[in-house]
Amino acid sequence: MRRPSSAFHSLSPGWATRELQTPDQNINFSYDHKHTYLCLWLLLSLVSFLCLFPATSAATFRVGVVGPWSCDPLFTKAQPGLAARLAVDRINRDPYLSQGITFDYVILEEDCETSQAFARFLGFYTRASGFIGPVNPGYCEAASLLAKSWNKAVFSWSCIGHELDDARSHPTFAHTMPLPSLVLLRFMHHFRWAHVGIISSAEDVWLEAGIKLANVLRSHGLPVGIVASVHNDHTSVRETLARVKKVADLRLVILVMHSVLIGGGTQKLLLETAYDMRMTDGSLVFLPYDTLFYSLPYHHITQPVLRHNSKLLRAYDAVLTITIESPQEQSFYQAFEKAQEEGGLPRHLKPQQVSPLFGTIYSSIMFMAHAVQSVRASGQWMSGGNIAQNGRNLLFKGFSLQANSSDFGTMDYVVLDTDGFSWELQPTYHIEMQTDMVRFLGRPIHFPPAGPPKTDSSCWFTHGLICRGGVNLLHMVSIFLSGFLFIFFSIGCSYCIRRKISKIRMVRGPNKILLTLNDVTFINPSLSNKKLSLDDSKASDSRMSISDRSLKSTSSIQSPATYENSNVAIYEGDWAWLKRLPFGNFRSITPHTSDVFELMKDMRHENVNPFLGFFHDCGVFAIVTEYCSRGSLEDLLLNDDVKLDWMFKSSLILDLIKGMKYLHHRNVCHGRLKSRNCVVDGRFVLKITDYGYNEVLEAQRFPYVEPPAETLLWTAPEILRGPYPGLYGSLPGDVYSFSIIMQEVVMRGTPFCMLEYSFDEIVQKIRKPPPMCRPIVSPDHAPMECIQLMKQCWNELPEKRPTFDEIFDQFKNVNKGKKTNIIDSMLRMLEQYSSNLEELIRERTEELEIEKQKTEKLLTQMLPPSVAEALKLGTTVEPEYFDSVSLYFSDIVGFTTISANSEPIEVVDLLNDLYTTFDAVIGNHDVYKVETIGDAYMVASGVPVPNGNRHAAEIANMALDILSAVGTFKMRHMPDVPVRIRIGLHTGPCVAGVVGLTMPRYCLFGDTVTTASRMESTGLPYRIHVHSSTVKILMDLKLGYEVELRARTELKGKGIEETYWLTGRDGFTKPLPVPPVLKSGHESKDFKVMLKKAVRKISTVRHVAQLTLSDEGNVMIHHH
Repeated sequence: MRRPSSAFHSLSPGWATRELQTPDQNINFSYDHKHTYLCLWLLLSLVSFLCLFPATSAATFRVGVVGPWSCDPLFTKAQPGLAARLAVDRINRDPYLSQGITFDYVILEEDCETSQAFARFLGFYTRASGFIGPVNPGYCEAASLLAKSWNKAVFSWSCIGHELDDARSHPTFAHTMPLPSLVLLRFMHHFRWAHVGIISSAEDVWLEAGIKLANVLRSHGLPVGIVASVHNDHTSVRETLARVKKVADLRLVILVMHSVLIGGGTQKLLLETAYDMRMTDGSLVFLPYDTLFYSLPYHHITQPVLRHNSKLLRAYDAVLTITIESPQEQSFYQAFEKAQEEGGLPRHLKPQQVSPLFGTIYSSIMFMAHAVQSVRASGQWMSGGNIAQNGRNLLFKGFSLQANSSDFGTMDYVVLDTDGFSWELQPTYHIEMQTDMVRFLGRPIHFPPAGPPKTDSSCWFTHGLICRGGVNLLHMVSIFLSGFLFIFFSIGCSYCIRRKISKIRMVRGPNKILLTLNDVTFINPSLSNKKLSLDDSKASDSRMSISDRSLKSTSSIQSPATYENSNVAIYEGDWAWLKRLPFGNFRSITPHTSDVFELMKDMRHENVNPFLGFFHDCGVFAIVTEYCSRGSLEDLLLNDDVKLDWMFKSSLILDLIKGMKYLHHRNVCHGRLKSRNCVVDGRFVLKITDYGYNEVLEAQRFPYVEPPAETLLWTAPEILRGPYPGLYGSLPGDVYSFSIIMQEVVMRGTPFCMLEYSFDEIVQKIRKPPPMCRPIVSPDHAPMECIQLMKQCWNELPEKRPTFDEIFDQFKNVNKGKKTNIIDSMLRMLEQYSSNLEELIRERTEELEIEKQKTEKLLTQMLPPSVAEALKLGTTVEPEYFDSVSLYFSDIVGFTTISANSEPIEVVDLLNDLYTTFDAVIGNHDVYKVETIGDAYMVASGVPVPNGNRHAAEIANMALDILSAVGTFKMRHMPDVPVRIRIGLHTGPCVAGVVGLTMPRYCLFGDTVTTASRMESTGLPYRIHVHSSTVKILMDLKLGYEVELRARTELKGKGIEETYWLTGRDGFTKPLPVPPVLKSGHESKDFKVMLKKAVRKISTVRHVAQLTLSDEGNVMIHHH
């Protein structure tokens, strides 16, 4: 007999469930217990009888959806509440799934930290009948064991680990989709990529997933080279990628974090940084991990994050995306829109705003509902173990896919790829989990130029012991070879000992070569007012001016100097320059490189920049040389502030000749000689640097990168025609490079500056003559002997070029016996500098004074001069009390009506014109404009500088002038409508001070301000409303002011007081506008009539203009 559908474990105690689930079928009745068994039999019969009647109400099965929904915005983006509600609604409407059961759901928040997440899970016992989750795989085993004691089912898509596969230890646990590790194993097996690294985000949910995944892959015998975590910052990402780069034989990097395609910021930063570090060239494949848990839409869908980020698009060419396959006609977006049309989801929510994990949550709940129905159909007890057991071999329809779960599921997956140019993901391979096959879909994977990664031995994916250790034939051969090689051990032992001693000398002692951060201290040379010499590898444009370069170099002053942003350091108390090498293989320094370093260390000459050591730390590799404060020769030549006469130039050329003569005597070929690699120290002595650079690159087997045409202008023709121009040099080639530098010095310009060709054109003409392309130097720039020497040095035939010994002898004759004394040249230059400096200081001082006057004028227009001066000195402006000041307030009558019938720009023009008129008036009086608010205009006199009793007269005179000016003022857009203002004056005490730090304002406070405002608001158009306090002072001054008693006026908050009209003054002859009939309240009738006429006129003009434009448009359309 089937048990009733309402018998849920969540509604019964554990002991009852266990007793009823495994009833004893072989009960032996004894005579001693006859009465006991008889009572039990009667009780069971009664229960069976009651079960024959149908239940009066359906039982409720509540699904708890567990996850970090509020910890991470991208998990919140999955909308678990909407997914659960949609699934539950469809289940309850399905007659097959809701037979006697009502499904419900509850969203259970998982803590961000693993330990706290499990502690919170302990409290979920009474809140749900079964659980979907957890998302954090760190406590899956513990949650499963806890659910086993509760006898409640736990269905999860993210939990991995062999422990959970044991149905005896974890009977209530079930997977809702294939294990991600199995999908990855099938993928890696097909492409034979065994060496894998794992980078996870620093959040606990991803950190635990990365550790679990690494353990599972290692349990299958795969070599996991590195397991690292990153934070969402540049430093952490760069350090982690540097560690990954050092791992040997790495093929695949699994990114355990949110995919960048759904908004993962950490993955975006990591891929962009990997692109900058040249790790996306195809030698590595990056594989997102979280896309294995949902069906990512890809059919003819443009990925916005790739479309709007070109760097990320190029970096994503090294990424392969594995996701659950969905049919083209039933993608996640289409399923979401269909649910919206059916009313199951809100219509305002766009599918692109929802994470595809929405579909996984929905499918997991449907999966559990089918398992519950399977338990009911089989007549089993509704327990967690039975639900999990029946969760296998189910065929059901998920949100956007057809799902079939047996053991670990048989969903199919698809491998998506982009070609680095388009914004769509294209399917390339199909992973069939049921048949354990990877099927090609006809479109090959597009790898970057250096790809694909090398394949590993197939033994990593078999059960043999060849790759993973153990005894087999290969090991026997290894033992034999080891015995054979032992014969040569004694021969190589002495060599190794000598090499070891040499290495010790390189890292220890006073003459050590290998340097680290403990040996050098990075500094910013701009802080010491020293010019930064340009690095050849960093120079971008030889025609860039010194001022532009200085601007670029000073942009890094804002941040402290580190090995990442500075090439200048202090080594053994002196400044040193670091010539950075490109990223390459520097895990170990080859013996040949050590020999090159020893040779460079032995170079000692006045005109050769000494080699101090090799910096090798923090992923930075650089040749350390002495720092020369004058910069490179190119800097010196392009610096117009340095005056160079022929004596100075010949001294620099002779230093170059001496240095190259020394190198060639030591049989050292420079190979990279150019003006950028010649530096000048503080004594204006030229020194050659960058010698041995090519030998270091060759010894360390750096990949060849063809240099830009700009850097090949100094390269000899025979080397340009070779296979690797710029990488190898020759002694005659150095002579040719010297001739080009000589042209730069003589003409004080860039190489071939007299030719109107681009760099590429010049290099092509040199490489493929005729005609022969060489610089053209006029005899006006140098002696003829010097020009002849230059031409000999750039001869097309290398064997006809002179040696530096011959060049030295010929150049000494150029000056005809005169000594090229740099000291005499410096003295002459210092005299010129002193005269030029005085003129330059005078000009700069005048410019500074003009700018200072402009600044002070602007400041005094915003604040009173005394206040502005105090603020400039940095002192606090204390509030000041004034015994008696006079205030002026005015506003426009009917401004609201005018504004309502005007365009915004017309209102702005009105106020600007009116206030410009006011500002012109107040400039003739001892007053201070406080502020304007809308159409209100406030002026004070007696502040901030007291002026006795004159403040009342100044305000009164100003009010009369303003009223006279308003009488003739016309609005641009309503010239027929007069602008009528009300004016109010009042005198009394107040406090003034500066308010605020950002845009400070000089404000007045006190009852006087309020009363003056009341005087204005109770006034009438074209009237100056004056308080008795102001009238008293005006009468005392006896200046002939004419006032009329208005009668007693009620002032708000003040009561009834006597006020006056100011109508004129003796000697004031300017016309005043005639006030309208004295009425309080709104505009008079005549003003309204004028305003209506003006508005009607403006409306008619605008209507006619619109009709005209419309007619013109129709005519043009008809003509077309």
